[in-house]
Amino acid sequence: MHRIAFIVYPGFELLDATGPAAVFNGANRALSLKGRPAFYRVELVSAGGGATESSCGIAVETRAIDAFDPEGAGTVLVVGAEREWLLPAVACPALAAALPGLTAAAERYGSVCSGGFVLAALGLLDGRRVATHWDASGPFARTFPQVEVDADALYVVDGRVWTSAGVTTGIDMALAMVAHDLDPSIAGEVAQRLVLYARRPGFQSQFSAVLRAQTKGDSPFAELIGWIQTNLGAPLDVPSLASRVGQTERTFHRRFLAATGLTPARFVETARLDAARMLLSRGLPLKTVAAEVGLSPTARFSEVFERRYGVSPRLFRDMQAGH
Repeated sequence: MHRIAFIVYPGFELLDATGPAAVFNGANRALSLKGRPAFYRVELVSAGGGATESSCGIAVETRAIDAFDPEGAGTVLVVGAEREWLLPAVACPALAAALPGLTAAAERYGSVCSGGFVLAALGLLDGRRVATHWDASGPFARTFPQVEVDADALYVVDGRVWTSAGVTTGIDMALAMVAHDLDPSIAGEVAQRLVLYARRPGFQSQFSAVLRAQTKGDSPFAELIGWIQTNLGAPLDVPSLASRVGQTERTFHRRFLAATGLTPARFVETARLDAARMLLSRGLPLKTVAAEVGLSPTARFSEVFERRYGVSPRLFRDMQAGH
């Protein structure tokens, strides 16, 4: 079996551990339904063992890290926490003594959310590209200049090192691990079982254009933004959108830019390309994707996609499909 050790400590973010753990358990369940043996064994590990309380007050039972046998370790992941709980973990002698050996023996290692601070403080991420929570990316980069921080990605895979942006992105990273270890179809079954909207690939931004706009609760265009997201194949030019909200084109353009930080054209193109990347990662034909997101014909779609990302949609699909 593939052993997965989540390294936790007082005040850890519960979902950083339980979210991915639910994915690995879901994979075992999917295998069982196919008459195949379980593949994953999840263990919670802490400095001293015993009950370890999370930030939300729920305690979990853990094994002491010095009693955890590094031989046969499959995956070692350090979970994240808010700053006041993270700093003691970074300075913990027991973790500092054991983690280098554990990560050296593991098939892969990494972190969820700000757990990367613990690894980076020990030099275990030097020369690597990593992801972390958007709110921690600046401090992380300043504190550890020898580590390349991708402040945008949901998760990053750099050799044996897997790191995620935080909280729910740990679920996305765990699904990618399942797809890598077993089969993308198993990962898909787990995602469906967990009622996830989609399996998000690592390249997807922590903040989509839609999410950025939705975070502004007083946005006068919240309803329009939701409609755009579900009608990408419709005419989404400025005259059509302005008419939909009952404004003149000039007024609409000015107010939309003020509310979202993007021009209507840029917002629509970004929403379409975000959706296109998701569809391409599923291996769909370019013609189908172009029609689905309102960028037909295929030549136009290819031109817009390559201008934005510097790679053709065909090559992007070939690189991402199945991962």
